Amino acid sequence: MDYVLQLKNVSKTFGEVAALHHVNFEVGANEIVGLLGDNGAGKSTLVKIITGYHQPDPGGEIYWKNKKVDHLSVARARDLGVEVVYQERALADLQSLWRNIFMGRELSNRWGLLDINAMRNETQKLMNTAMGFTSSAVTPESTVGTFSGGERQGVAITRALYFEAELIILDEPTMGLSISETKKCLDFVAGIKQAGKSAIFIDHNIVHVYPVADRIVVIDRGTVAGQFMKGELTFDELIDRLTRLARTGSLETNNQTA
Repeated sequence: MDYVLQLKNVSKTFGEVAALHHVNFEVGANEIVGLLGDNGAGKSTLVKIITGYHQPDPGGEIYWKNKKVDHLSVARARDLGVEVVYQERALADLQSLWRNIFMGRELSNRWGLLDINAMRNETQKLMNTAMGFTSSAVTPESTVGTFSGGERQGVAITRALYFEAELIILDEPTMGLSISETKKCLDFVAGIKQAGKSAIFIDHNIVHVYPVADRIVVIDRGTVAGQFMKGELTFDELIDRLTRLARTGSLETNNQTA
């Protein structure tokens, strides 16, 4: 498999606390990886290393498209094509849709001035295609704060794809959404794969991750407790493994390790 991202032997300690311990983790090209783990399992620390916010402890290595990256920074990660859609959705609710799409990456004309018409027109195209807004009541000038939770997640994902993100990290994107809005959000996640890009779908709820993930990685107490291709286990079998992990601290079953 061609990999977009690889972490090798990555650890991270804060004082005497080991948040991550010798983690090996990878994301393939055009792959959706579901990253599961309870609160405090190490998911957030892993994301902060991938996005350059934290540096791994000595000995840990990061590879982007098979090339080693030393001293990864937030700016460098973004330049490589890493985008994060946080559960807070990171949108300016009081601003228009087009301003949210181009926030921090505004288009300019030949004189260096903001090209507002171009940004509005591009937003309209995205509305008709990637976002699926068909109602005439929604325009590029619509205030994002009036959108539903699933629609706001769709805006954030569409923005990442528009600016050619190679790896989109989704931090519990379905948190707080209704059943119908969760379905809408998962459709947007599936659209990432259809666009030929990769994603890490972080959650603690397997019900949301399972429908869209190609591979599932379980992290527990700072280590990778197990990983499996979705086709290797039925949903019920995966639930059994996760229940075992919660009860015993191990995914081991029938003397086999998942």
